[in-house]
Amino acid sequence: MSAVSEFQASTRAWLEQNCPASMRTPMVQEEIVWGGRNATFANPDSKLWLQRMAEKGWTCPGWPAEYGGGGLDKEQTIILSQELARINARPALTSFGISMLGPVLLEYASHQQKMAFIPQIVRGEIRWCQGYSEPGAGSDLASLGTRAELQGDYYLINGSKVWTSYADKADWIFCLVRTDTEVPKHSGISFILFDMASEGVSTRPIQLISGSSPFCETFFDDVKVPAGNLVGRLNEGWTIAKRLLQHERTMISSFGLASGQSDRGGTTSTVASIEGAAMHYRGDTDKLSDPVLRDQIAQFKIDSEAFAYTSQRSVEESKQGQGPNATSSMLKNYGCELNKRRYELLLRAIGSQGLGWEGEGFNPEELQVTREWLRSKANSIEGGTSEVQLNIIAKRVLGLPDILSMSKR
Repeated sequence: MSAVSEFQASTRAWLEQNCPASMRTPMVQEEIVWGGRNATFANPDSKLWLQRMAEKGWTCPGWPAEYGGGGLDKEQTIILSQELARINARPALTSFGISMLGPVLLEYASHQQKMAFIPQIVRGEIRWCQGYSEPGAGSDLASLGTRAELQGDYYLINGSKVWTSYADKADWIFCLVRTDTEVPKHSGISFILFDMASEGVSTRPIQLISGSSPFCETFFDDVKVPAGNLVGRLNEGWTIAKRLLQHERTMISSFGLASGQSDRGGTTSTVASIEGAAMHYRGDTDKLSDPVLRDQIAQFKIDSEAFAYTSQRSVEESKQGQGPNATSSMLKNYGCELNKRRYELLLRAIGSQGLGWEGEGFNPEELQVTREWLRSKANSIEGGTSEVQLNIIAKRVLGLPDILSMSKR
């Protein structure tokens, strides 16, 4: 038996023995495991599954074993993914630490910082949030104004952030701060980590039109952060910020996968499929008898399959050491548009039952579709607007000239 076959056989046997039966069912919103020091587990099997996967380092299988990861090579990582998919295993942990922060720490952090934070990310012991956008710095992120001033062995941070996902539930934040105001805006930014329990940190949830409050305003008033928490070089945080955004956009692109679970809202609907919703429409007509709707559903399913294979190819390329690049903007842009199409079709499939917000006459699934349709509209804004992604694609993928630069010649 070859080494590859042996690894596949041992992995399959381990999963069969260690993955609880309830962890082989579709994920439901209330059972998503975020980890953190205040973690709760609606399903006891979720805690057991996390513990077992973390002990193997398989919450982050391709990360170095030195820092608590699985230490698997690219081929082994792909095999593990395939075996997890074979038994329909749920993700053991959903974490911004895994999808965004961890990869840039592995690339830019010091050995001491990696030893301090990476194992905790693997084990789900820290729940992270992202301090990027500000009231006056959204798409123009480099205009951020949150200040960090060095005071001996610590930085004093003042300012605010907005649209901070789950800041009210997070343990730590990875944050962009301005450390030099005398240089061009991109050159005076640094990347720093600190505890959300620090004195001077406060949050205020923002209620969305969908009724949920996954985002917060976050305020920093004379927050003291150890100087050793600065990642990378002083004033070179923009390089790290751009790299992390590539990872974030790849993560957001998964919204376009019909079976994917988003960890920034837009959760998978309880309605199993668009055609299923149409078949259960409680109106006077058979929605699936509409040839236009059938054609749109068929085209959507074809596009979804093509996107899934393209996404998988990108994931496998990243596991081969190529890492995220401008392709992340392509995937993010298309995945978000695909997700919005899904909810438009779901609304059309359930017809007038999609007009409800509360009260009798509408079941929970129908009310959820309406709210998720509203939530999906933000997909083309978060992680960089569609316009930003199209500019990146034009410049870095298609090699088109910068019109603004040409006009100055």
